[in-house]
Amino acid sequence: MRTVIRRGSVRGGLLAAVVAGSLLLGATGCGEDGNKDGVPKDYKVVSGTQLCGGDAMSADAAKALKLITGSSRFEASAKKYTVAQAAADFVKAFWDPKVYRGDACRVYMPIGTPDFQLRITWRRAHSAPSGNPAQKFTVLKMSEETLAAADMAYVQFACKSDKLADPLGPAHIVIGVERWGMPKPPEGDIKALKNAYATVAHSFSLAMAKELRCEKNGGLPAKPVLIPA
Repeated sequence: MRTVIRRGSVRGGLLAAVVAGSLLLGATGCGEDGNKDGVPKDYKVVSGTQLCGGDAMSADAAKALKLITGSSRFEASAKKYTVAQAAADFVKAFWDPKVYRGDACRVYMPIGTPDFQLRITWRRAHSAPSGNPAQKFTVLKMSEETLAAADMAYVQFACKSDKLADPLGPAHIVIGVERWGMPKPPEGDIKALKNAYATVAHSFSLAMAKELRCEKNGGLPAKPVLIPA
């Protein structure tokens, strides 16, 4: 058997050594913080709409996550991974030139299933988008710029808010959704995967814009627009 050790979302640290394909049968290690299978007592498996604090993933995003991962169940997010915390971190970093990006949320498959990790990040951009994206990206007609690939997507939106008062103009925020640790190119319907990643990125972006109190939700539509520019 092959032992897979990965960084899980529970407590934001190393979760467990998992025997792949065994669904934890034969796993060892029982302590005060876990059961006989070595799983922490507070470990939970949740639906897509409950990830990242419970207000970041729409029903459409949950369906997109199922297309991306093949599952509708995931490890519960660590307490620090919420839209509210990501927005607070962005506000704190807004005037700090040394900090321009941060972790917003991580999505993991449950213990005992194939390893799959998505990372959602925020980044501060200095201006509206310019230049041409890499060839692997499809540009979608959504917000300032939306770039979608088969293993990642980025949504950039402009935010005018009392939380980010800047005489030079609106803040430009980029939300990224990326698959990590992928050993080979993505397989399947590439267009469908691009749309799925863009849908997840849109959902978190919209939640972030609302949390930051951006005017008109940063120009983001209520539903993802998946039409190529």
